[in-house]
Amino acid sequence: MGQFFGTDGVRGVANDEITPELALGIGRALVRTLREEGAPRPRVVIGRDPRASGEMLESAVAAGICSAGGDAVVLDVVPTPGVAFLTAALGATAGVVISASHNPVADNGIKLIGATGHKLTDAEEARVEELLQRFDSDRPTGTAIGRKTHVPGAVETYIAHLVAAAGGIDLRGLHVVVDCANGAASHVAPTVLRRLGAEVTAIAAIPDGTNINDGVGSNHPEHVAKAVVAEGADLGLAHDGDADRVVACTADGDIVDGDMILAVLAAHRARTTGLEGVVTTVMTNLGFKRCMAELGIDVVETKVGDRYVLEHMLSSGYPLGGEQSGHLISTDHATTGDGVLSAVLLLSAMVDQGASLADLATIMTRLPQVLVNVAGVDKRALDDAAGVWDAVSAVEAELGDGGRVLLRPSGTEPIVRVMVEALTMDDARRHADDLADVVRRLLPAA
Repeated sequence: MGQFFGTDGVRGVANDEITPELALGIGRALVRTLREEGAPRPRVVIGRDPRASGEMLESAVAAGICSAGGDAVVLDVVPTPGVAFLTAALGATAGVVISASHNPVADNGIKLIGATGHKLTDAEEARVEELLQRFDSDRPTGTAIGRKTHVPGAVETYIAHLVAAAGGIDLRGLHVVVDCANGAASHVAPTVLRRLGAEVTAIAAIPDGTNINDGVGSNHPEHVAKAVVAEGADLGLAHDGDADRVVACTADGDIVDGDMILAVLAAHRARTTGLEGVVTTVMTNLGFKRCMAELGIDVVETKVGDRYVLEHMLSSGYPLGGEQSGHLISTDHATTGDGVLSAVLLLSAMVDQGASLADLATIMTRLPQVLVNVAGVDKRALDDAAGVWDAVSAVEAELGDGGRVLLRPSGTEPIVRVMVEALTMDDARRHADDLADVVRRLLPAA
């Protein structure tokens, strides 16, 4: 990773780490890169989630784009996958998403998208970062300076795309609670489900710029689960702040995470049109892999990050992939993870099979899994911490084939993640807590 770009663009505290100056520089560097590649006047789409700092950063990115001789097409609030879709649909040269996804309101971030709607590769981001740090004396003047325009109706185009992806399913008779995390899904998700015929109870769907992800959304699925039980609904869906994720719950309030949703979608596709394989990450529950093995479906495993999942999907030709977090990708319909689309596909599987979510979710038995996030340590020192890896080896030997251990530095936050799966929750918790203590003791302070 470079100085600025991590596994999912740049991300940090808005107006501290992610400053207007940085945003302006990224806008300029992106256009300079595009012009070097032969686009004389790049047209760049910009979308954001509703957190307050997004307004400031949107203006700065647009200024940078125009300063470098590109035209900025402002969409205002739209889900991240909506920006990806509209970048291609509007024939833009590139897209920019201003969002910190599931992070707290104080954070924000910037993601870059290519003309096809796919996120930029590591190499492409590296070029943008290089130009970001290089002085540029050749600035356009006069009519060569870019212009800023707004496309207020573009979100409706994205909504129509999601409805079309449902393939004509009729959701009448289904009562769905959808938790929009007070984020970018607040209008899109309820609208799509209602147009498909569902009775929708929308919660956390009144964003005010300060309440995004605040105890709600896919990071807090207990919020939608409680509402589903109270409403007597058939199921619940929870998105994150930029709506590229979805986590579900049954009518009884039992959580169905991204691994389980992907298992349902894979099994349904295998049954209907056939499916050779899926792509997941190292965080995927061991129960998912066992489920796919029983179905004869190949599993390709990548490092954490939706861009790496997508890269392997494209190289393998496998049309489904995703992460336990609920960041799921269907290349039949999208170029990136799309929480609302994934929800539509999940509901389509339910309707097609005439089954409840609880029934479909029984296809996978999830091994008890505990994740501990260790803050306050230097995550960069993890690779060379021999004592930590000796402790990991000892736990792995004890678990044998009945579990596994994964330690990794977060790509977007200053923490080390300790994940343990075991045959019982007590064993998973004990080993995870012990390893977290080892990490705190042996890694230097951040």
